[in-house]
Amino acid sequence: QFSSGPARRRRKRAKSADDREIVHTALCVEARDGCLYVFLPPLVRLECFVELIAAVEATAAKLKLPVVLEGYEPPRDERLRLLQITPDPGVIEVNVHPAHDWEELLGITDTLYEEARACRLGTEKFMIDGRHTGTGGGNHVTLGGPSAADSPFLRRPDLLRSLISYWQIHPSLSYLFSGMFIGPTSQAPRVDEARDDNLYELEIALRLLPEGESKQPWIVDRILRNFLVDLTGNTHRAEFCIDKLYSPDSPAGRRGLVEMRAFEMPPHMRMAMVQMLLIRSLVARFWTNPFHTELVRWGTELHDRFMLPYFVWQDFRRVLDDMRDHGFGFDFEWFAPFLEFRFPRLGTINVQDIQLEFRNAIEPWHVLGEETTTQGTARYVDSSVERIQVLAGGVTGQRYIVTCNGRRLPLRPTGTRGEYVAGVRFKAWNPPSSLHPTLSAHAPLVFDVVDLENSRSVGGCTYHVAHPGGRNYDTYPVNANEAQARRIARFWAHGHTPGTMQIRPEGRHPDHPYTLDLRYPAWD
Repeated sequence: QFSSGPARRRRKRAKSADDREIVHTALCVEARDGCLYVFLPPLVRLECFVELIAAVEATAAKLKLPVVLEGYEPPRDERLRLLQITPDPGVIEVNVHPAHDWEELLGITDTLYEEARACRLGTEKFMIDGRHTGTGGGNHVTLGGPSAADSPFLRRPDLLRSLISYWQIHPSLSYLFSGMFIGPTSQAPRVDEARDDNLYELEIALRLLPEGESKQPWIVDRILRNFLVDLTGNTHRAEFCIDKLYSPDSPAGRRGLVEMRAFEMPPHMRMAMVQMLLIRSLVARFWTNPFHTELVRWGTELHDRFMLPYFVWQDFRRVLDDMRDHGFGFDFEWFAPFLEFRFPRLGTINVQDIQLEFRNAIEPWHVLGEETTTQGTARYVDSSVERIQVLAGGVTGQRYIVTCNGRRLPLRPTGTRGEYVAGVRFKAWNPPSSLHPTLSAHAPLVFDVVDLENSRSVGGCTYHVAHPGGRNYDTYPVNANEAQARRIARFWAHGHTPGTMQIRPEGRHPDHPYTLDLRYPAWD
């Protein structure tokens, strides 16, 4: 082929221009704010990244010059152990490296809590009304192996089936360790929340999982991927998240990991460790003895009976009894702090021979519809509805009943003589966006022990949702003492209804026999 001189020169100029447009990978160093910042480039192999870090470290040591590393993170490699710290809205998310045994896990957790305390970071907080709660961040537990091939969930698909089935028949495992935001639209919904026909299809899927060792690592993902999701089909927002188990989408999703997301950050290191001990014991048990059972159709009972701390604790006691029968010597007292932290006691009163105990219960918060004020970046959650539990002891005969704001509580026997329990669901405050925006708040709640012979209250108490004087708190509690003072001020062990009472009907819905919903009309 032949070409003229001008044509060759034009091609040469075009080639030179192309060369100038190519941006090569480079190490960027910049002096900024009195420090030397080294911006690391993206690298493909871990060996190259390690050599680069060693060279930077050696140079800095020789020149006695402090440097700050920034830029791209190291390439993914199974030999690398990562400790990642990410700022999230309101919390600092820390992803710690895996632990190979119990001693290593204990050391990692203890160090994490201690270093957070030294940085003046906490694993708990106090709400505006003084309630003690978690940070709002998760204490998600990730299980797997050193590599995908070593993952117990890929080697033994029946292990994940056992865990899913055991969590489904024991709702306490989903609610005792969770945060305040639970339910079908939460970050970790159960497999049976808001999907009535899902259990039937899930039972078919669980029966298709092979028993024992399997040489098909993809089988678990293919069978369970469409069941371990939220209402929108998101695989990441599920109680058992398998999007990094053996996903066909990318190699990053084939790591043999199962993430358990229904755990909130506990306030103390030992509470976190007893959670890990329970999970490790369940995995060890199901590895030796796979769990086979029919799934339970809880229906509306899931968000009625198991929202009350009494029934959550009774179900969890059955879990611990079952584990003790299989050789794992758990003590009930180890988990008593979770009961007090998740369901704090509001107060107690004694009326003649009757004792009433009041505790916070669980209330599912529902995500509301889209509104133009959110501009597509957020969705409102209805947090205006709250629920408390009333535990009555010493109730004999049919002469006395317990009412709330003049409506009879649906007290149900617990099995202990003279002991009854019921829930009260009410609208605590009136935000601009809620499920029922035209419904007024029901606070304060006035509880009465009513003598039916003369229709008079013989004693009672008053529970205030906010400050009893009507003022609004401007700041959050600065410490536990101020938070406790706010909680104590909201519960009055007096203030029953005077005079003759007109007992209104319970107004309970047949789908929720354990709960008095003050929002539900008391039709005669």
